Amino acid sequence: MNWNDLLAAIALYLVIEGLLPFASPTGWRQGLLLISQLRDGQLRLFGLVSIAAGLVLLWLVRG
Repeated sequence: MNWNDLLAAIALYLVIEGLLPFASPTGWRQGLLLISQLRDGQLRLFGLVSIAAGLVLLWLVRG
């Protein structure tokens, strides 16, 4: 693994994370309020699905 790849991935993550609060601060805040009301199990399931989707996407892109 190349450190440049890791740093590029972190930079891209930060760009993507910043898009919603920049584009729609009110909608982003409302979304966070909804997420804060989820039960732990629901959040864990969301996290697991996100991890799985990310791994599948990485596998498809990197082969």
